[in-house]
Amino acid sequence: MSTTTLLIVLALTGLISIGAGYALRWLVALGQKGSVELQIKQRLLEAREEAKRIISEGEKESGKLEAGLRDELRLKEEAALLKEKRIAEKETYLDKRQLDIDKEADRIKAQIEEVKRIKERADKLILDREKSLQDVAKLTEEEARTELFRELEKNHEEDMMVRVQKLEIDGKERLDTKAREILTTAIHRMGNSVHSDVLTSSVPIPSDDIKGKIIGREGRNIRAFERATGVDLIVDDTPGAITLSCFDPVRRNIARVALENLIIDARIQPARIEDAVEKAKEEIGKVMKEKAEQAAYECGIHGLDPRLMSILGRLYFRTSYGQNVLQHSIEMAHIAGVLATELGLDVKVAKAGALLHDIGKAVDHAVQGTHVEIGRRILEKFGVDKRVIQAMQAHHEEYPYETMESLIVQVADSISGGRPGARRDSVENYIKRLQELEAIATSFAGVEKAYAIQAGREVRIFVKPEEISDLQAHDLARNIAMRVENEMHYPGEVKINVIRETRTIEFAH
Repeated sequence: MSTTTLLIVLALTGLISIGAGYALRWLVALGQKGSVELQIKQRLLEAREEAKRIISEGEKESGKLEAGLRDELRLKEEAALLKEKRIAEKETYLDKRQLDIDKEADRIKAQIEEVKRIKERADKLILDREKSLQDVAKLTEEEARTELFRELEKNHEEDMMVRVQKLEIDGKERLDTKAREILTTAIHRMGNSVHSDVLTSSVPIPSDDIKGKIIGREGRNIRAFERATGVDLIVDDTPGAITLSCFDPVRRNIARVALENLIIDARIQPARIEDAVEKAKEEIGKVMKEKAEQAAYECGIHGLDPRLMSILGRLYFRTSYGQNVLQHSIEMAHIAGVLATELGLDVKVAKAGALLHDIGKAVDHAVQGTHVEIGRRILEKFGVDKRVIQAMQAHHEEYPYETMESLIVQVADSISGGRPGARRDSVENYIKRLQELEAIATSFAGVEKAYAIQAGREVRIFVKPEEISDLQAHDLARNIAMRVENEMHYPGEVKINVIRETRTIEFAH
């Protein structure tokens, strides 16, 4: 067999194999296609059966829901009908009630008209009767009343006089007895002991070595301390103590606090003295504020202006005839409260008037006028109730008694100040003289500060160097001395010490 023949045979064999494979593949694909179509038809039938089942169940559920909604709608309709029925019944009742009210109103109006007519007839009958009586008696109503009273007075004059005198005596005795009982009760309730302030304060020192530091080189520390505080510093042989002397208790307490702080610090020099004095002023200011708040709280007085409270607190360091003014005012407030309660008056107004009655004394050394007038201006400035001002302004009879509370404040002042041992006249006169010395000195132009020291035997006056020259300082001292001689009466002599100090300060950066 030749090669060509062999190739042809092989080609035919390959073609036959390819054809047979393709036919076999076509038969297999045809069989698979028939199987898929059967599956699709089966699933389609199942889906239709499932849809029928779901539709049937949905129809059943919707039927149940529709039945429930119909029942609910029926119940609501029944409730609405019942409510409409009730409303209709109420409207019928209200209409009937309104008719009854209208009938009753018409009946009342008719009765009112009838009463008016009867009253008019009665008034006319009374007038006719009075006119008939006047015609018969030949007297008017007023003349008849006067004649009757005159006849009664004539027949019973003696009995009436005796009765009136008896009533006057009995009434006066009862009033006097009641007044004594009220005042005695107030005095017994407020009869506490009174602390009399002194003119010196003693500051303890840990050792006598500290005295040298307080004195300083050639006494410069003492001079700086007295210049900053206006207090006389007495360093004597008394062991363990230094004495501060000043008539002004505020300045004396500032000096005491400053000196105690300097002793604790142990670094005493003029610059630190000034700083200590400024800090002591702040500390004393806080003390005065606290004392004022305590006094107002104790007396039950609230709503006072904070600036007014700061002025009131200064009275804690003030004295009147040796009696602490703030304590005196608190005591007065309690007494006034007792009296106002017994007499049925305004307790708050009486207490406030008593507590604030001497507030002018807190600044009377710096402001012209009596302490009553100064106090009135202070209270008016801070908007205090007018009734309180009326109650406090008459306690020295400078103003008339406009209210009963003003009488109570004066009585409370007399009770508090008139108790045995409450006041010392000599101390008050002494302090008044020292205040007058300072007031005279500060009244001159160019004076910055003035302090009366050495029990009033010396006045130290600090002038403004830019306004007063050295020559003018001599003239100022002479003028002040002449005015003191002309206006004041005192034993011995008073030294007028005018101090002019110029300071130059520069800073190195």
